[in-house]
Amino acid sequence: MNHFIYRENELYCEDVPVQRIAAQIGTPFYLYSHATLTRHFKAFNEAFEGIDRLVCFSAKANTNLAILKLFANLDCGLDIVSGGELYRGIQAGFAPNHIVYSGVGKRVDEIDYALKSGILMFNLESLDELKLINQRAGRLNQRARIAIRVNPDVDPKTHPYISTGLKKNKFGIDTAGALEGYRLAGSLEHIEVIGIDCHIGSQITEAGPFEDALNSIKTLIKQLKSELGIQIQYVDMGGGLGITYADETPPSLKEYAKAFLENLEGMDLTLILEPGRVLVGNAGILVTRVLYKKAGKGKNFIIVDAGMNDLLRPTLYNAFHAIEPIVRSQAPLTVADVVGPICESGDFLAVDRNLTEVDADDLLAVMSTGAYGFVMSSNYCSRPRVAEVMVKNNQYHVVKKRETYQDLVKGESIPTFME
Repeated sequence: MNHFIYRENELYCEDVPVQRIAAQIGTPFYLYSHATLTRHFKAFNEAFEGIDRLVCFSAKANTNLAILKLFANLDCGLDIVSGGELYRGIQAGFAPNHIVYSGVGKRVDEIDYALKSGILMFNLESLDELKLINQRAGRLNQRARIAIRVNPDVDPKTHPYISTGLKKNKFGIDTAGALEGYRLAGSLEHIEVIGIDCHIGSQITEAGPFEDALNSIKTLIKQLKSELGIQIQYVDMGGGLGITYADETPPSLKEYAKAFLENLEGMDLTLILEPGRVLVGNAGILVTRVLYKKAGKGKNFIIVDAGMNDLLRPTLYNAFHAIEPIVRSQAPLTVADVVGPICESGDFLAVDRNLTEVDADDLLAVMSTGAYGFVMSSNYCSRPRVAEVMVKNNQYHVVKKRETYQDLVKGESIPTFME
């Protein structure tokens, strides 16, 4: 459920008409619902009642400070993959001991920053990384709390670009390598082993792959205790639960949680979960304005002011996002590509889509863009990045100002030898 609803054929976000916001701040812009974000977190967290848990929002899905602050206020944890996400998380008020640091390419400065901040643990992806973190912790006279990310070779049945748990993926260490890693970790002076980590992919619409991954991890946890004497405290099963963009039927939260609750019963572990898309995906839309209509031979185009630099998912993954009029009309249906202003044939938001006919200046809503929308945007073609707006009840607030042309050249300089 989300709080984008039609009232008398006009789209509202909670109690604010979307076209009022567009008239006052211009287009394009991302729009988020405070009520939807709150509801999604509470529903997710409550599905795991009965087990020790820490729900850590996956920051890479949406790092707007207002959204991070909302989750921090709900006593959520944070899953990060960069020093920048750590900085944002701390600025938003997350407790450092509720932050886990994932990712395959942590730099020395990022490792030091996380150690000094006192995060809960690092999710390690290689033995080289383990050795480096031990070295950096030693220089700071600390012990780094770690988990090793295990690649269980489970097929998540999702888009190959967002599959992360197969042998051919760059993430994690296979089971045999993980045993070697834990053996090494146990011998290092500045390492404290507290967890085990697994993440198999994103936009997963079946519960089975999660259960398969957990069963593999459970076997390894028992091996670690019996063979190495390592007692795991935290099992981090990542995120990846999908949402409905078109006709997907992801498992209910109850069914998803059941895969973990039944399999962890009696194991005396704290479960860490890293939801991203499922919390924010359907809590946001991208609002764009029609610039032109163009009829070609066998193809109709609706040209809008949002492009692939604003929303990359359709171009990158051929991802589907529903597109709805801000004001519904009785106009006939047409089949058209919805495209942006970027000088690339891959600049599209929809291809061969059935839509009601539109005119220049009409407003459209690209649905389910709260996850991996603004965070993946760029300044390609020297286009300023769009505004972000949050609605709560009958009020809205610009939580990220639209960039200006001056912002595009901020930090750049022409060398004196060219003057």
